[in-house]
Amino acid sequence: MTDSTPIPTPSVPAPDILRCAYMELVVTDLAKSREFYVDLLGLTVTVEDDDAIYLRSTDEFIHHNLVLRKGPVAAVAAFSYRVRSAEEVDAAEAYFKELGCETRRSKDGFVRGIGDSVRVIDPLGFPYEFFYEVEHVERLAWRYDLHSAGALVRLDHFNQVTPDVPRACRYMEGLGFRITEDISDSEGTEYAAWMRRKPTVHDTAMTGGNGPRMHHVAFATHEKHNILYICDKMGALRISDRIERGPGRHGVSNAFYLYILDPDGHRVEIYTQDYYTGDPDNPVVHWDVHDNQRRDWWGNPVVPSWYTEASLVLDLDGNPQPIHDREHKSELDVTIGADGFSYTRAGDDEGSYHGEASKGFKLGNQL
Repeated sequence: MTDSTPIPTPSVPAPDILRCAYMELVVTDLAKSREFYVDLLGLTVTVEDDDAIYLRSTDEFIHHNLVLRKGPVAAVAAFSYRVRSAEEVDAAEAYFKELGCETRRSKDGFVRGIGDSVRVIDPLGFPYEFFYEVEHVERLAWRYDLHSAGALVRLDHFNQVTPDVPRACRYMEGLGFRITEDISDSEGTEYAAWMRRKPTVHDTAMTGGNGPRMHHVAFATHEKHNILYICDKMGALRISDRIERGPGRHGVSNAFYLYILDPDGHRVEIYTQDYYTGDPDNPVVHWDVHDNQRRDWWGNPVVPSWYTEASLVLDLDGNPQPIHDREHKSELDVTIGADGFSYTRAGDDEGSYHGEASKGFKLGNQL
């Protein structure tokens, strides 16, 4: 049974969050995961030992963007955000304590390379971390001698699965996130929303489904050809069965994408070419749930596993969080016939892209 009670806004200020910074991912075979994230995707090893590997992208200057930690159950241990100052770690602790959430503080950090930080189980059941102090490392943007043809340049976003998207959105807005795009229907049901702190389309997204679970973690490349190289490399290595979806062009975010699965089934998106959202009056883009171009601009089908499969998340003691079923209709229920098996045009089944920035837009009849 999910809790549909609105999450209150605490009387204390929300922490000033800068961006998504890293994910701590539990994997069951560290050697196989190293092959995937280092040998295939080209992430740089900052440091490693028998229990964990700390990885970063080429444009990063903080210690890591991804921690691979060996454990018995594949899951997410932390969605980690950097805040604007050391004082904002105090603010995060006070904010979530007032919400009645479980919180833990470590002045020395929970992982290597990160200083004073607080971890919480947020009201949606996700393990969040907030930190400011960090060890700096060499930014490798100019080290082209170390780049692969598919170089991942930054951690771009998380995607979270939650049973009650409207409740999640109101809570995240209270935490200071702004919605850039969403998917809804004519009855006002919100199926998914993309929200940001940094001036891109999102730092995280809330996707409707059984949860709490992690849908994917996304890394950005500079160009489309970097993603195509990764596809070619996976084909040459005879691991193209790990390509779940894509490559393609999203309607939502306008980004070019690829979804692949690591050895434990954790979903990783490779992502490029979304757009700037930093103006205070940046318009929200709304997509009709029946518009098959929202997920893939070319109208290609979305495989059902992309809607149903996701990674477990852990509590602060390292135990998997219980999964609650989505009680309201899901996006899968109403869209599986539209995701490329039919082509929806504005004026036919009313599938359309709409928003303040797109008045007058329609697909036309040229197809």
